[in-house]
Amino acid sequence: MSKRWLAIVLFLLAAAPLAGTPASAQDKATSTNDILRAKLQADKKLIVAANMDLSDAEAKGFWPVYDAYQAELQKANDRILTLITSYATVYRSESTDGDQATKLIDERIAIDQAEVERDRAFVPKLVAVLPPRKVIRYMQIEAKVRAVVRYELADRIPLIQ
Repeated sequence: MSKRWLAIVLFLLAAAPLAGTPASAQDKATSTNDILRAKLQADKKLIVAANMDLSDAEAKGFWPVYDAYQAELQKANDRILTLITSYATVYRSESTDGDQATKLIDERIAIDQAEVERDRAFVPKLVAVLPPRKVIRYMQIEAKVRAVVRYELADRIPLIQ
């Protein structure tokens, strides 16, 4: 994966609105983030294309599966953002009860389980249109992107006291 893609992912994270931003500023940030999201999706697609070396026949089958996978990833990213917002609320509060903590833990585990289930569901779809080595390559690209994003999130999200 190129350093350019890493820079793009880091830029997206830096540009994301923080929880607790005033509504008017949040509306403007949301609009900007929608533009950034579309740009990043296009850039990611270029990175994937450059690293997959797809034949015309493979590309014809791959890109619809890729688009469906990206749509599922966006749902997962929205869910993660909601969880981060919940973390921020708990972080800012003076106390956290057991129910709040349990809900946060359960949601984090559910998100991880959903990621595995999503990947399991898409692998057969990918295998139907790509040779196994290219399926592995694509899954590696996705894993690298998610690892960079998770690293950045982990670095930016303070531990709840």
